[in-house]
Amino acid sequence: MSDTPVRPGRPSVRKLPQLPPAVRGLSPASALRLSPPSDTWFKPALSVVVASAVPHLILLALGRLDLAVYSMAGSLCALYGHGLPYARRARALAGVVLGMAAGLAVSLVTASLTGSTAVLIAVGALLAAVQKVLCDATRIGPPGHVIFTFVSSAALFAPQRLDQIPGHLALTLGAGAFAWLVALAPALVRREGPERRAVARALEAAAVCAADPGPHNGNAVDLGPRIGNAVDPGPRNRRAAAAAVHAAWRCLLASGRPTPVRRSLERLVVQAEAAFVAPGPGAGAADPERLRAWAARTRGRGPVPTPPPTPGTADELYGIDAERAVLRAREGRRAARRALLRRLGPGSPLLPVAVRTLFGCALAGYLCAALGVGRPYWAIVTAASLYQANLTLSWNRALQRTLGNLLGVLVFAAVLPVSRIGPLALVCCCLFFGFAAEALITRNYWLGSVAVTPMALLVLEFGGAHPAGELIGDRVLDTVLGAAAGFLAATLVTNRRAAGRVERALDATDRARAAAERTGTDPAAAPAERDRARRTLTASLVELREAGDTAAGEWWQRALPEQRLLAAERAGHRTLAATAQRRGPRAHAPSIGAE
Repeated sequence: MSDTPVRPGRPSVRKLPQLPPAVRGLSPASALRLSPPSDTWFKPALSVVVASAVPHLILLALGRLDLAVYSMAGSLCALYGHGLPYARRARALAGVVLGMAAGLAVSLVTASLTGSTAVLIAVGALLAAVQKVLCDATRIGPPGHVIFTFVSSAALFAPQRLDQIPGHLALTLGAGAFAWLVALAPALVRREGPERRAVARALEAAAVCAADPGPHNGNAVDLGPRIGNAVDPGPRNRRAAAAAVHAAWRCLLASGRPTPVRRSLERLVVQAEAAFVAPGPGAGAADPERLRAWAARTRGRGPVPTPPPTPGTADELYGIDAERAVLRAREGRRAARRALLRRLGPGSPLLPVAVRTLFGCALAGYLCAALGVGRPYWAIVTAASLYQANLTLSWNRALQRTLGNLLGVLVFAAVLPVSRIGPLALVCCCLFFGFAAEALITRNYWLGSVAVTPMALLVLEFGGAHPAGELIGDRVLDTVLGAAAGFLAATLVTNRRAAGRVERALDATDRARAAAERTGTDPAAAPAERDRARRTLTASLVELREAGDTAAGEWWQRALPEQRLLAAERAGHRTLAATAQRRGPRAHAPSIGAE
């Protein structure tokens, strides 16, 4: 690290090697490649099965299985929030249930007031766009807006009377309340389970970074691994570790009052952070094997490991307490609401994606209606499911959705005779595919769609048998037309705000780096203030990388400031390393090196 002091502010940008132009990866093989399963795939899978089985069996006993589509809307809420600590999960799931009921209410009222296909499609597209924006703005996580759109779009095309709506909504709210209980039930057994998993991921990512951090010192420029003709600038291990550590801190800050277990988890995150900001194999906290051993014990059911005391840990924990108090205070809650409103405001980068969703869903629905397809809501859901953070990811999702649905109709054709043995067989088939969908979707979206498609088709059987050939033909046509129309809309509606988001993220990173350097070199700065500034810088680097990755996947926009991106990341990582080495109340404050 250089001994030359640098003024806080924008990092100096030396002439970096010219990066070759990025080529958007559209390889079907990469889009369809399977990934390792999520470490928590069984949690949403089991939750949705339990949350659906009880209402289904009650309706089966009452001989009203035709109402299962309304209870299922509430049961599907059990899919959300499994990465959140239980205190935050309780509030988030309550919002999910209410949001599901609100979308369903709009659809049911619309369906009861008009039979115009054109109006129903317009309302379905508008609902899909609103649901997309709200899910992205609140960052509720997977499965995102797709479940909301599936429920509300299907309800639009179901026969409905105004006097039936209160009873149907009551079923949804009742099933949603039960799903809320199912999703929170593990708190009775393992109160800090989500926090332990988040910290274990941070330790594992820090271990990978400590074992192979990549070049980050000296004047070497790390251009990262090549993907085709594109270059991924910067060491991926350091970015992954930064994101995991940031996620662990967010999880702990949202977990509620400190407990002895959470205190130990906070100390472990301090160790992971130290390994991430100053990686490299060796003894101490940066030893990869020790970090992996801590991660394994943290993920398990035994006691949380207690790391050895290191300088600055007590001050960092004091800073965490102060930050938690600020977030839970009235002003902190107001700041969170203001941040949410900014993400929903006129200048939001989410607006182009919302317009894509609105235009694409409407185009898909009207196209299918013009061709005489009886269930255009399938096309609306297909189009809505495509829209990801950028156009490249949307293209990948179009391939995944199309392949998964086409294979799924073959599975439906094979299982349909079994489901028609009796109502109990139909319920069991739906539960099986609900579990299979969540078990497989983390491997790749197309694999999960193979199970989702027969489940969605079997739901129609709750109201009575339908001709198999008609169901299969409509589903294939809706899938192809919905994917084509949805992706066409995505290419026509450009997202030029993605580059603007990068510029804002760069400015925020520069400010966070300047603040971290200022507090790191100020002997009078409180330790809590230094640690808070370092966490703010980590969060800004995570946001910068997310903004850069999103913008890199957009096709029609101005060139990205790739050299400034690379310089900002390198400077930020250097500042993190320098400030981490100066933690503690008695740390000296030599000048922080720069590029």
